[in-house]
Amino acid sequence: MTKTMRLRLAGGMLLGLALAGGAFAHGDVQPQPVATDGLDSLGADWKAENPYRGNAKAVAIGDSGFNQNCARCHGLQVISGGLAPDLRYLPTGKEGDEYFVERVRHGATINGVTKMPAFEGILSQEALWAIRTYIEAKHEE
Repeated sequence: MTKTMRLRLAGGMLLGLALAGGAFAHGDVQPQPVATDGLDSLGADWKAENPYRGNAKAVAIGDSGFNQNCARCHGLQVISGGLAPDLRYLPTGKEGDEYFVERVRHGATINGVTKMPAFEGILSQEALWAIRTYIEAKHEE
């Protein structure tokens, strides 16, 4: 095999790997369960405001939940790499809670493309509010 043929073969293999990597970047992504032991149960009706705000246990649980379920798009430690909104700039308090609840419950579809999946019925209200608590804690840093 000539040097030119080897270079073409290597280039073709690299291109194939790059294309496959793009197509399977997220793989078969499944939401990961979030253990909420130690948090007060919230019941079936969604709360209008974050009931765990300032709760250190919720921050720790939210850290794990965020990094398992949200970081692939919103970035590790809530520092976005540009794929999805940087949640450090999500308003804190009730205003941010309203936006957060809408997005995590119903997701976001833009021009027929799911940009964020709906998490209602997949992750518990307790898990999602713990994630919100963690996001707010990162906002304050």
